[in-house]
Amino acid sequence: MIGKRIIDLLLSIIGLVLLSPLLLLIAIFIKIESTGPVFFRQTRIGKNEKPFGIFKFRTMYVNTENSGLQITVKNDKRITPLGNYLRKYKLDELPQLINVFLGDMSLVGPRPEVPKYVELYPTTIKNIIFSIRPGITDPASIIFRNENELLSETTDPEKYYTEKIMPKKLEYYVDYVKNRNLFSDFSIILKTLANVFISN
Repeated sequence: MIGKRIIDLLLSIIGLVLLSPLLLLIAIFIKIESTGPVFFRQTRIGKNEKPFGIFKFRTMYVNTENSGLQITVKNDKRITPLGNYLRKYKLDELPQLINVFLGDMSLVGPRPEVPKYVELYPTTIKNIIFSIRPGITDPASIIFRNENELLSETTDPEKYYTEKIMPKKLEYYVDYVKNRNLFSDFSIILKTLANVFISN
C-alpha cells in the first residue's frame, strides 16, 4: 500500500518534530536516573522476515535483559522506576517513530517479535504476517495491553506467553493483514491513544 507508506512517512516526521521536546526530556531523565544508553535496541523480525533493530527508550537497568526472560512481567525488578512509568503510558515506544521513518515499521501493523518467538510461528502464518511491515500498534496490542499483569499471575510466564497469548496474537495479526485499510488503521490509532491516556 503506497498510500500507507506515504502517510507513515509524513506522520512519523510530524510526530518526531512535535514530540522532540518530550523525547529530549525523557532522554535527560533516563540519563539522570541510571547509567547506560538512552535507547534500547533489540533485534526484531520485520517484513519479508528481515531482521532490524527496534528503537525504544531504555527502561531496564544496564546488562539485566539477559539475566531473565525476553518478556517482562508486572513488578519486574529489572525495570527502573522511571521505566515503569514510561511503560505504563507507552512512552518507551515513541522512538519507534524512527523505525517508521526509516521504513522498518508502520504506525499500524502486527507487532514485531524477537527471533526466538518467531521461530515458533507456523509457516503459513509467517507468510501472511511478514508480507507487510510490522507496526507500533495493532488490535492485539489493544486487547493485550495488560499483558505484563497476566504474565505475572502465572508460574511459568514464558510458557503461558508462547502457549496462550502468542497464538491469540497471531490470530489478530492474520485478521489485520487480511482486512487492513486506512480507515481501520486510523481507528486503531485512536483506540490505542484512548487506552493509554484514559485507561491509565
